[in-house]
This record gives sequence, C-alpha cells and structure tokens, in this order.
Amino acid sequence: MEKIRIQKLLSDAGYCSRRKAEALISAGKVKVNGHPVKLGDKATVADLITIGGERVHMSRKKQYRYLMLYKPRGYVTTTSDELDRRCVMDLLGDVEERVYPVGRLDKDSEGLLLLTNDGNFANGIMHPSRHINKTYRVTVRPDVTEEQLIALSGSMELDGKMTQPANVVVKTKQPGRVVLLITIHEGRNRQIRRMCEAVGLEVARLRRTSIGPLKLGMLKPGTYRDLTAEELRAIRNAIGSGETVLKKK
Repeated sequence: MEKIRIQKLLSDAGYCSRRKAEALISAGKVKVNGHPVKLGDKATVADLITIGGERVHMSRKKQYRYLMLYKPRGYVTTTSDELDRRCVMDLLGDVEERVYPVGRLDKDSEGLLLLTNDGNFANGIMHPSRHINKTYRVTVRPDVTEEQLIALSGSMELDGKMTQPANVVVKTKQPGRVVLLITIHEGRNRQIRRMCEAVGLEVARLRRTSIGPLKLGMLKPGTYRDLTAEELRAIRNAIGSGETVLKKK
C-alpha cells in the first residue's frame, strides 16, 4: 500500500487543510500508530492516525462537500477560536462532514467564503500560481481622487513585496461615501484593507462578491448552500483541478 505524506492524508480525509495539518504535525499533536511524527513522514490509509488523541478516519473513496457561505461581519474564519469568538463553523450546524474554510475573510469583512473537505480543491484555489480573481465591493470614506484610484490599480508594496495590479471601478459616488469594485488576483492577509489604508482611504464596509466564476448572488448573510455541478465545473476549470467525487444532497 502506497505511503503518502501525512499532511496530505489528513487533507484528503477532510480533517483540515494541508497547511493546518503541517502546523499540527509541527506542534507534535499528530501520531501514527501511537508514535509522534514530524514533517515529511509518511503513512498509509491503513495506519492509525490520531490528533490530540482523536482518531482520524481515513476513507479510500472520499465523498466531498463544497459549500458557499455568506460570512457575516463579526465572525472569524476559523474552525475554532481560543478567545471564544463566533466562528464561521457555528453557521453550519447541520453539515455532517468535517469541512473547513478555503482561505479567509477577516472578522470585520463579509461575503463569499468557500468551505470544503477536499484538500486538493482548497489548495488549488489558494495556491498563488493559480491567480484566481476575487472581487470585493468596498465602501470607502470620505472621497476618492483620481490619484488614489491609479495607486490602487497599480502595484504597491506590502510586507516588502509588490502586489499584482488590481482592477478598480467606481460603482457609486456620494458626498463622503464611495463604493468601489476591486478585483485582485492574489490573497494576501487583509490585502484590500491595507491597500486602501496605504492611499489614505478609510474602509467602512468590505464584502467579497465573487471568487473566480463563483458569485455570491442572492445568498443571505449567515446562510450557505452546496455548489452546483455547473459551478464546480467552472471553478475546476479556473484552477485546473481534476475531477472529484461530489456528495449528492
């Protein structure tokens, strides 16, 4: 039986993302057949893998779940929180599968968030080389100048590295309030907010409206739905991922 890196096994099993699995391994919380493991170690689906004493059940034929959630403001994008803040998982009370967020939205932002138990799908969307477009409806104050729009559209330095150019459109403009549609092709931490702050704009509201071909549409805050087969085909085409087994609901 083929041995696979443990972080990939955990991701494929739908326990967590590969990045989170690597963090759990580094923290010494993962054991295989009762023995602690380190990054780079491998195992098979027949091995006993535990995390903090809890067994992770492996499946040779994994059925996957793909969800679209409208994350409201005030929720953190994590599976649990040490500060006992409200988590996006609290909104998925009747979802039986152990899904996890694909990327994140900060606590004060809202809008489209994907969740899945398909590690390859999640990695495909989050990997920087895919350049998946993400569009945000951003309300800024007090006004926006032509110079600020040019700066937002071009590359700017964040964390010592230049951002990719963005597409910026003025949606509406009122005294003391402007609504922008900003599309970026990467996903750095709090990138939109930091871009606006860098040019002197205050962000009053930030809502993600699309990820690649997937659009938030009429989904209400705090609610979710499964992606349709057509939406899955479209996003897979965008990330170039292979076919997976979709659980029918």
